[in-house]
Amino acid sequence: MRTALADRLGGGRRTRVVVLLACVLALNTADTGVVGAIVHELRHALDIGNTQVGVLTAAPAAVGAVATLPVGQLTDRVPRVPLLAGSIVLWSLAMVVGGLASSYEWLLASRVALGAVTATAGPTVASLIGDLFPPGERAGTWGRILAGELVGVGFGLIAGGNIAAALNWRVAFWFVAGLGLVLALALWRMLPEPERGAQGSDPRHGKDAGRGEDAGRGEEPAQRQVAKAGIAPDPRNVLDTDPERMTLLEAARHVLRIRTNVIIIVASSIGYFFFAGLRTFAMVFVQERYGLGRGELSAFIPVIGLAALAGVLAGGRLADRLVLRGVVTARVVVPGVAFAASALLFVPGLLTRQPLIALPLFTLAAAALAAANPPLDAVRLDVVHFRLWGRAEAIRTIVRMGAEAASPVLFGWLSGLLATGDETGAGLDQAFLLALLPLLVNGLLLARARHSYPRDVASALASERRFRDGRR
Repeated sequence: MRTALADRLGGGRRTRVVVLLACVLALNTADTGVVGAIVHELRHALDIGNTQVGVLTAAPAAVGAVATLPVGQLTDRVPRVPLLAGSIVLWSLAMVVGGLASSYEWLLASRVALGAVTATAGPTVASLIGDLFPPGERAGTWGRILAGELVGVGFGLIAGGNIAAALNWRVAFWFVAGLGLVLALALWRMLPEPERGAQGSDPRHGKDAGRGEDAGRGEEPAQRQVAKAGIAPDPRNVLDTDPERMTLLEAARHVLRIRTNVIIIVASSIGYFFFAGLRTFAMVFVQERYGLGRGELSAFIPVIGLAALAGVLAGGRLADRLVLRGVVTARVVVPGVAFAASALLFVPGLLTRQPLIALPLFTLAAAALAAANPPLDAVRLDVVHFRLWGRAEAIRTIVRMGAEAASPVLFGWLSGLLATGDETGAGLDQAFLLALLPLLVNGLLLARARHSYPRDVASALASERRFRDGRR
């Protein structure tokens, strides 16, 4: 079984890399999962309400948004593996300090420090994926690695809640911190530092490039089809300056001129806005709305987690297969449909009071929401020159983390504002319903991206040909 899994992921070396990068994202979201699982304990121990709990998960995202831009610049200029491993060590130390907190202010300060190092994950992981895996498998690879986000949230909710119940909430923080130190050591010893542009476009390798464990460079299927169709690049988006020499401001201006990239930034941020509110308040909402105990929830969380995992894996694979079959815009169409389907599934689940109806709907909605992310992440690599991947991801992460920072605070504030009488869960269900509207808007945004995506892919290809390996 282990050998079959390794073969499915592309070989033993690739499996190791996928698992390590997935664990990085899992660690990042396990933290918020832990906070979501111990809402009751934090309320009583620190005498706080939902808004203050929301701030605890918002603070790392807000600080991370500010720190992401310089980290993106570093990602494009320094070895990425030491940068990533070192940031995880600092992250773990911040979690240890948080577990020692004797007041809300102390805990909040530790969360601010946490945010300064979580910013490293997005740009470094995106850049490493681009250089470690063949272009034709980008969406599928992103799906496998993004599965780590879902595993991390589920693990944080289950482990954090049960550890807090058996011992206390501080031990839950320290437990996750210990896992972080182990992961940092594993990254340092086991993750290879690839050459920049190692999986970039090179037409000499034809259609079989990128297959097998030791495959070399290969042209992206979407790029092949764009070239075959004779789609002209947008002259405004073709680089006329060596990307390796561009200042941060020049790089930002360039990536924000790419229309598809801007749409993807907005759509991704809206998706993560809803996800951030969900992972912070979903557990307490289900407990209060349906009267479920911690044991029942612990049994049900893996079900939702497996459905979301299936969605994130299926979304990437479906997009890649459609691109190979000639649907050039599949990587923007699949997430657009997924966002709309997720919103439509959440609505009846939130309106009903029957857990046997609501929970299956939430499960399907979570799968659809998860399916949107892998194709979106692949699109960013498709439309941006490989020497700008770190900075492009940093700009996207700033907006995304800003949305993640605002989400828990807004959900917490709205839940108090919309609550009626003593009816439990009423405020949160209305807050979730309001947050579904932007998910529907995402479907419209990504429909517009169908028109700009092929030309932006052609522009990225023209830029790579002009500055192959960063030189004229």
